[in-house]
This record gives sequence, C-alpha cells and structure tokens, in this order.
Amino acid sequence: MKTARDVMTAGAECIGENETLEEAARKMKQLDVGQLPICGEDNRLKGVLTDRDIVVKCLAEGGDPRQTKAGELGEGKPVTIGADDSIEEAVRTMKEHQVRRLPVIDGHDLVGIVSQADIARNWPDERVGDLVEALSLD
Repeated sequence: MKTARDVMTAGAECIGENETLEEAARKMKQLDVGQLPICGEDNRLKGVLTDRDIVVKCLAEGGDPRQTKAGELGEGKPVTIGADDSIEEAVRTMKEHQVRRLPVIDGHDLVGIVSQADIARNWPDERVGDLVEALSLD
C-alpha cells in the first residue's frame, strides 16, 4: 500500500510566519504554486497560506501586503497527513476537510505536500473521479 511519502511532492518550501504577504506572493510566483505552508521560528508548521487568502483576506479588505505578516492569516490548526499514512487516509482527510492539498509531516517536520493531482497519478482511475467530485466547489 502506498503512503503519503510515496506520492507527495517533496521539498515543500515554507513562508516564515513573520514574512510579509508581498514576500509570500513573490515566493509563490517563483515556485509557481498557489499555496505555501507557514512555518514558525521553531520550524514547525503554523498554517497554510493561499494566493486566494492574500487577495480575499488582505487586499479586498484594504490591507497592505507589505505590512501584513503571513502568520496573521494562518488560522487554526493546519490539516496535515503523516508521511507514513496511506493514500486512503490522505483521501479521507481531503474529503473531510474539503482541501486539495495536504502538508505531509514526519514527526514535527514538514517533508512535502500531497495534492489532488498526486493522488490522481497514484490511485486507481475508477476512484479518482469520486475524489474530484467530493472536492469540487459548487
């Protein structure tokens, strides 16, 4: 049985909780991603920041991305998956929390990201449709 570690995209880069949203946006552009894990000074995962968070929670409300810190938008405990958890567990977690990407942790260390696309490449075709349907927005 494949695990999250087997299918994840390794080497996920964090944005520091004290870095600005402008810095986060630049990093997203450089990495060609729409989401960055937020890591604290202790290198532990503090949350997840999306490009949509920057637009909706900062810009649309008149905030200044040069002054707003990434950690200010990381709300609640991030939804994660353990590196040795099964793909099935990753899918259950994605469905339950309605997320398309899961940070993968090993102990307290961020080791990668499992995306909906990672699952699609590594799961039986007949089951991928159920995942896509469950995560599709109305």
